[in-house]
Amino acid sequence: MANRFQLVIDCRDPELMARFWAAALGYVLEPPPEGFATWDDWRRDIGLPNSELGMGADSIVDPEGGGPRIWFHALPDVKVVKNRLHLDIHASGGAGTTDRSVPLATRRQRVDAEARRLTELGATFTGVLGDDDDGLDHYAVGMQDPEGNEFDIN
Repeated sequence: MANRFQLVIDCRDPELMARFWAAALGYVLEPPPEGFATWDDWRRDIGLPNSELGMGADSIVDPEGGGPRIWFHALPDVKVVKNRLHLDIHASGGAGTTDRSVPLATRRQRVDAEARRLTELGATFTGVLGDDDDGLDHYAVGMQDPEGNEFDIN
């Protein structure tokens, strides 16, 4: 049996990151626990200090329940090195990076459209990672989220 897990992303602005990644992944902001109007109400109830309040939404969930919960952990540190772990967003229409049932031109259009959408939400385009000019039947782009964490769209 597989272990359940949540993905934790360290960041300076949890609500900004939660909203960006919810929109990027089709997730939703996680509602506060039952019986609490806000996350701050819950945080007060479990005894967290005032310094832990006021960060707003800091977690997102898959509305269909299939993907992991993602928690954005507030830390004052600034990212200084390349991520050792990153997300690949599959936007090309294939079932994954090895699925070539969708023509390359169509996959390229879909990846570029998703890159434009996420750029409008605050991401930064960092470059093309593969295209038909390199002889491979693969196209992907590199991106960074609003705090500089790398991710790919393929």
